[in-house]
Formats: sequence, C-alpha cells, structure tokens
Amino acid sequence: MRRRTTLTVLTALLLAAGVARAEEPSAIVSGVDDKALRDAIMRVLGTAKGPPQSRAEARRRARDAGDDVVAVLRAEGYYAYAVEPDVNEGDPPRGIVKVTPGQVFNLADPRIVWRGTAPDEGVVKRADAAMQLTPGQPGRAADILGAEGRIIAQVQGLGYADVAAEPREVIVDHADHSVRPTFNIVAGDLTRLDGVELVTKGRSNQAWVADLAPWTPGEVYDPEHVAELERRLRDTGVYDSVSVSLAPLERLTPDGRRPVVVGLADRLPRTIELGAGFSTSEGPGVDARWIQYNRLRRADTTTYTARLAKLEQRVGGEVSLPHWRRVQQTLKLNGALFRETTDAYDETGATISADLTRRRKTTSYRTYGVALDLSQSKQLATTKGVSVKEVLNLATVTTLAAVAWDRSDNILDPKRGWRFEARGEPTAIVGDTTLAYLRTQVQGSAYLPFGKDADTVLAARLKLGAIFGGLLEEVPASRRFFSGGGGSVRGYAYQAIGPRLADNTPQGGVSLVESSIEVRHRFSKTWGGVAFIDAGAIGPERTPKADDFRVGAGVGVRYDLGFGPIRADIAVPLGKRSGDPAFQIYLSIGQSF
Repeated sequence: MRRRTTLTVLTALLLAAGVARAEEPSAIVSGVDDKALRDAIMRVLGTAKGPPQSRAEARRRARDAGDDVVAVLRAEGYYAYAVEPDVNEGDPPRGIVKVTPGQVFNLADPRIVWRGTAPDEGVVKRADAAMQLTPGQPGRAADILGAEGRIIAQVQGLGYADVAAEPREVIVDHADHSVRPTFNIVAGDLTRLDGVELVTKGRSNQAWVADLAPWTPGEVYDPEHVAELERRLRDTGVYDSVSVSLAPLERLTPDGRRPVVVGLADRLPRTIELGAGFSTSEGPGVDARWIQYNRLRRADTTTYTARLAKLEQRVGGEVSLPHWRRVQQTLKLNGALFRETTDAYDETGATISADLTRRRKTTSYRTYGVALDLSQSKQLATTKGVSVKEVLNLATVTTLAAVAWDRSDNILDPKRGWRFEARGEPTAIVGDTTLAYLRTQVQGSAYLPFGKDADTVLAARLKLGAIFGGLLEEVPASRRFFSGGGGSVRGYAYQAIGPRLADNTPQGGVSLVESSIEVRHRFSKTWGGVAFIDAGAIGPERTPKADDFRVGAGVGVRYDLGFGPIRADIAVPLGKRSGDPAFQIYLSIGQSF
C-alpha cells in the first residue's frame, strides 16, 4: 500500500513537472514596468515547450524574443528603445531580454497629401476628419494604419470609386519624440453610376434585376448601393452565388458613367425535400415538398407540398415572389385541399390565400393577408345537457395583419436574443352559421446564454390569445383555440388542455395562455440535454380561470446535425385528468421554440 502511495505521488509530481515544462516562457523580459506594455509583449512572446537544452538555444530564443519585443515597442509608439538579448548563468540557462522602453513618441501634424487632382473641398474636410488622429496621442502603428483605411473608406463612400493610397511617409523625430505621418492619397475622378449589366446567361430576367438597383442612372457612386443590390439578390435564396461589382474604367459610357456588372449562378432548377416527425399524442407524420426555382425568371419559388399524418392530410401549392412591386416585399399565393381528423372536430375543405410580407431592416416583418376557406366541419355540441353531432358547411373569409421581430441568433437552435409576434385576424363566416369575430394572438420568446462558451441556455416562451365578438358555442370548433402536444404543453395529448364535453371530447375555447421554460445544456459538440416545464390554459370565456391551467414537465436530448438539432423529448402531465396519458414522447427537428 505504501509503495502504491509513493508511486502515485511520484506520478503526480512528474505530471506537474510536465505542465510546468509546457508553460516555460520563451524568454525572460526585464525592464518593462508599464503593465499594459508588458502584457502586450508577453502575448507576443508566448511560451515554449520546455527550457533550453543549451546556451546556444537559449541565446537563439533571446534573439527571437528581442525581435518580437522590438515589433511591439514600435507598434505602441516607443522608438527610443534599447533591447538587449542575453543569457543568464542558471542551470539550465534561460534567454533574457533586457528592455529599456524609453519615452513614448507622440503624433504631430498628421496630414493628407493629394496626389493628382484633389477632390472637392467638402470631401477633403471629411477625409481629414476621418483620420481621427489627434496630435499628442501616442504614435501607435495600428492607429496610423487604421487612419489610412478610414480615409480611403470615407473618400470612396463620397463617390470616388478608384481612390487609392500610395506609400505613406512616417517621420520619427528623435529630437522632439514625435511621429509625423503623411498619407499620400490618389482620389481619381468622381464616379457616376449607369445601369445594371447582367453578364451571366441564367434564368433571371435582365429588366427584373435592373429594377432592384437602389440608384438611378447618373447618381454619384456609393459602395453601399452596390452592396445593397448584392444583398437583395442573395435574399431571394434562388442563387448559388451572386457577384456585383463596378465595371472597370475602360467601360465608361460616352456620358461618363460606369455600369454595374452582376453575375448570377443559378441553383438547381428543382429540389425534392422529405421530412418526418412523431409524437405519442399526434402520431407519425411525413411531408414531401417539390420546389422549383426561378420559373418566372424573377427569383420566384414554386412549392408543391403533400402531408400525410394521423391528424392531417393536405396537398397544396405556393408561389413566392420576392421583391414584388417594391424591394423587401414578398407576395405569397397559396392553395390547398385538406382534411383534419381530431378528437375535437373533423374538417374537410379547400383554401386559397394571399399574403404580402414587408421586411423592415433585417429582422422586422409586417404581413397582410386574406384567405378564403370552403369547408365541411363535423363537431359535437351540447344541447340541453345532451351531446349532439353537428355538420356545418361554411365559407370563411379571414384577413390578417401581423408584425414580427426576430432578434435571435439562429432559426432552429437559438442561444441568445429574442422573438416576438403579434397578429390579428378579422374573420367572417357564412353558411350554416353566420358570425363575424376578431381572433388575436401574441407570442414572445427569449434566450439567455450562460457559461464561458454559452453551453447552457435559459429559454422562455409566453403565448396569449383571445377571440372577440363570438361566444364559445358560436365559434365553429375548427376556429377555436386548442392546446396540448409538442408545440404547446408537452405531456398532454393533442388538444387535451381546456374544457371537455361529458364524453371527454375537447371543447376548445376563446382564450389561450401558454408558457414554457427550458434549460438547455450542450455536453459536447453534438450532444445536449434539456429540462423543461410547460403550462397552459384554454378558457371558455375571454380570460382563462385558474382551474383551466395544466402543467407538464419533462426532459429531452438533442443531437446537433450542423444546421439544427434533432429533438427527442419525454414529458408527463402534472395535473392528470381522466383520459390523459401517463407520458408523451416527441421527435422532431429544431428546438421546441
């Protein structure tokens, strides 16, 4: 036992020695008292895998370290330095760099010299301001290089597309400890833009591409306009690659304008996508999509879909027209035949709709739409305490107004940020019943990361809904709120939250509250786990009552596919009622919210 303990201690000492050996500084630096300067030097020097094996190796390390120290000193504005590489007398020997930083040299008289014809006075003044070099501040090399870059960017942004920098002159004066930078700039001529020239033989229409340009021919060149045209083309999602650039000088038009050259590489004209999901509450489901791109030669997308699931069967099509009539505005036209078979109702019908979505900035959306449904709905209703089966033939017109913001960092696997959506749907029903009402809904979610690498994420969701202008018994079952299942309150069956008829049939409601809290933790690059609590209520009146609330809890695993995780959850109902299962299992792609 004593020998084993001795061996263990010896092994630990050897391991510790190995760690210390791995952290050996490449050289010892002396003479630097300023902490910020010393930290900058040590970051550059780094460490060696062990001590030098000879005085010659120690001297080589000291010389290499001395060169690195000189580079740092000059970058930080120390030009009157003294750097002396040496070797100490230790065993083993260590490289030493004796440093005398000297005085910091400060900036003096930074200026721009215009080679060739100078731009107009306003551009000259803004270029001077863009330098952002103040006499008296330390003459750091990075600040001088940054100033030159800002000058070029400023002048180019004011219409001088061919502006360039010739070699700069930097005078280091040891007499007054100053650094005097002079930037030699060639502005060139003011550039005016012509139209768009599509140089690839693809499926896109030249006139449509030209209409996306955020400038009119004759305007002064702005690099942001050229970049914006590229963004607009990329946003459509129908191209493998997009290139947008200014034509060379020799391509000037007779009136002195420069065309903008666009190159587009079309993606494959069609793709087929297959998907599947499963939950014990909703059963299995498979989806197929056949997608065609750019059929109308204006970056359009045509999607044919088919869904076969226990609760829903649907076939339909959608045409998406990006930048419709104005940029960042997408028109979607939809049509479908559907059949839904649920515990609360059965419905068969057809629907057509049109939605117009306007994107504001990068992640803000406004949507307006209208839809017409022709359907036959079968549901149970209670008359004088007796459940009676109703068959309703209905025509439903629904209009839509919605706003949404998505400030999360990932669509399928968000780790930080937030999302919010609000929508209102004025609805009119005619047929076997006549009713007009307003259906409203808001939902928000937030994501807060923890830990050094954001391996743990706290996610929360809240959803509220209400129907105004219609009582529970007046609103057809297919138009009411329901809750329970994988997208709402896990642990309960689909539609199982809320009031039920005497035979346990879900009744639905005219008000909705749902909330979720998840703790997501990543154990490795591919595997993660989740613990969650969901709560929800469906109310037969405008506001759910406390007795209407149900809570589910569970755990899950995640496997990262690269673009998003596969989700597998198991949940149990904490307020189990008659007919509720002991647990539910959910499989799908992407986080639950």
